[in-house]
Amino acid sequence: MINQIKSNIWQLCFHSFGSCVYVLKINNKIILIDASSKTAQKELLNDLNKLKINPKKVNVIILTHNHYDHIENIHLFTNAKIYSPENLNESSNIKEIPELKIISAPGHSQESKCYLYKNILFSGDVLFHNGIGRTDLPGSSELQMKKSLKKLQKINYDILCPGHV
Repeated sequence: MINQIKSNIWQLCFHSFGSCVYVLKINNKIILIDASSKTAQKELLNDLNKLKINPKKVNVIILTHNHYDHIENIHLFTNAKIYSPENLNESSNIKEIPELKIISAPGHSQESKCYLYKNILFSGDVLFHNGIGRTDLPGSSELQMKKSLKKLQKINYDILCPGHV
């Protein structure tokens, strides 16, 4: 299912288990936030086709964290530069989208990142519309999640774009 968030931003959600993928068209670049799971591969490709996006034309993939349901389809985007969360910190700059603010938000995973673009918060599996990410998984921490949620409370945003809906 494709939901248009803004004129240049779409949310792709899948019936099969997998995370949402966000498509941003910014500065003549096609940027994905997360890549979902193998079980969502066919739906992902169909949705990109509906948006007239060839996977080979995707320039950048920015990952919120490294769980399989967010990363398994990165191989489809052979020309994309991959920004992996463990290599990013809050002072990092993603040159293709310099307005993007990186927010370290460990808890669901050690490397979890959220991304703020203008008034839109891409929260991965840290924050959902009706809850928060799991902290009972290997590498997760309830204490770190609480700290991350306090940090996110201080951020001004109008639109929440979580990793799952």
